[in-house]
Amino acid sequence: MKRRAFITTVLGGGLAAAMTSSRALASGFEVTRSKADWKAMLTPLQYKVMREEGTERAGSSPLDKVYAPGTYHCRGCDLAVYSSKHKYDSGTGWPSFYQSLPNAVMTKPDRSLLSVRTEVHCRRCGSHFGHIFDDGPKPTGKRHCLNGVSLVFKEA
Repeated sequence: MKRRAFITTVLGGGLAAAMTSSRALASGFEVTRSKADWKAMLTPLQYKVMREEGTERAGSSPLDKVYAPGTYHCRGCDLAVYSSKHKYDSGTGWPSFYQSLPNAVMTKPDRSLLSVRTEVHCRRCGSHFGHIFDDGPKPTGKRHCLNGVSLVFKEA
């Protein structure tokens, strides 16, 4: 397995630590499962996005148009990660938020394209959610552009 170093940041908490790729670090998370267990609990698309850092097609997630009060949880471990209070319509076709809940996510650099982007993952099980960009609304100026297949919405 190819290992790559990255700096993780727990958003909202400001904690930083040197780690390795989420796939290589599976045993370092609070919630861990074997590859077979992940494949058994997820659809092929959910597995591709959450465990292999893939991306769902823009406009394909019903969660993009959900604006009811509630909380978005990680599909992999049920950790509450985003509040509907921080959700907005970015026009991108993916559910977007301007911030996560405290101590809910971790980030790392993504160098898979020609530029460096910021990947966002569940801090408890390492599942991949999407990317964070610097073109969001106030007060943070951030856009957490997420894959809906990685999330479960729980209405308040």
